[in-house]
Amino acid sequence: DEETEMFQWSDEHQMIREAVKRFVDDEIRPHVDELEHGDLPPYDILRKMFATFGMDAMARDSFKRRIERERAAEAGQPVEDPAGSGGDGGGMSLIPIIELCRVCPGMVTAMGVSMGLTSAAIMSKGTVAQKERWALDLLTMDKVGAWAITEPGSGSDAFGSMRSTARRDGDDYILNGSKTFITNGPYADTTVFICKLDDGSEPADRKVLSFVLDRGMPGFEQSKPLRKMGMHSSPTGELFLDDVRVGRDRLIGETEDLPSGGRDGAKATFQQERSGVAAMALGIIEECLQLSVQYAKDRVQFGKPIGEFQLIQDKLARMEVARLNVQNLVFRTMEMGAAGQTMTLAEASAMKLYSARAA
Repeated sequence: DEETEMFQWSDEHQMIREAVKRFVDDEIRPHVDELEHGDLPPYDILRKMFATFGMDAMARDSFKRRIERERAAEAGQPVEDPAGSGGDGGGMSLIPIIELCRVCPGMVTAMGVSMGLTSAAIMSKGTVAQKERWALDLLTMDKVGAWAITEPGSGSDAFGSMRSTARRDGDDYILNGSKTFITNGPYADTTVFICKLDDGSEPADRKVLSFVLDRGMPGFEQSKPLRKMGMHSSPTGELFLDDVRVGRDRLIGETEDLPSGGRDGAKATFQQERSGVAAMALGIIEECLQLSVQYAKDRVQFGKPIGEFQLIQDKLARMEVARLNVQNLVFRTMEMGAAGQTMTLAEASAMKLYSARAA
């Protein structure tokens, strides 16, 4: 079937790309300066995009079907796996990423962390009640989500150096700690907070737990957006938790004994984020190449357009090689999705490294 022989964009993909391009040209290009200098949060424009292309309605439908299947499974009824649940392997979801990145990559980060990472953390390990309570609003972009793992003293060694804690108090938990560089942190309605269970054991041996927090809970403070070098269209902030009391209903999975706990959930989340980077890189590469080719035709030096000089031709040729390679990685991601496969963390990481460097 065509689904798993993806070497070019289908006519349907091309139509959608054109429509998304028009939206980006009309709704985002005119506001790039405000978005990139932090004057305009990206969420209203993203919601408009979701409404324009029916992405919110599609998310509602697929969420409803998934919850019905899970309820049936809980009740011990046979659940048939919907045929072709891979769809086009994520092509439709990757196209907006590619087109947005041509103009405003930060918006993709803001969108991806909210409807991707944060909802995935709840959808993969949460109870049905938790999914209905928090995940649907994230998937439709009605609410903004943040996924809080990074701390001031922990970057790559996210688990080893994690200081944030949850302490049991009767049936509740008391949460303490701070997080930094959290995408959507300043504006999040729903935050997945990752911490360690302080049960008196050595920090290295402690369980990793995830809790869902709502904006405005007592003791939970969300900073204003940080001043950064760039990508202000993806607002980033700090979170401070001072004795935040939460019930077990906010513990993802409502149990401390999730199979493999919070670590695997976070790893799966990183993997998903890494494969999205190839699509982001492709948008950036395409825009750069288009601008460069145009400039090589327009810019005249020594009496001819610079595109007639070999050095410039070589640069453009290398750009085209990078574009083809990254596009093929994106196609491979889609094919694997359509075939119900996921990359290993090593593959996803290699793809991220190559694509980001190429961009």
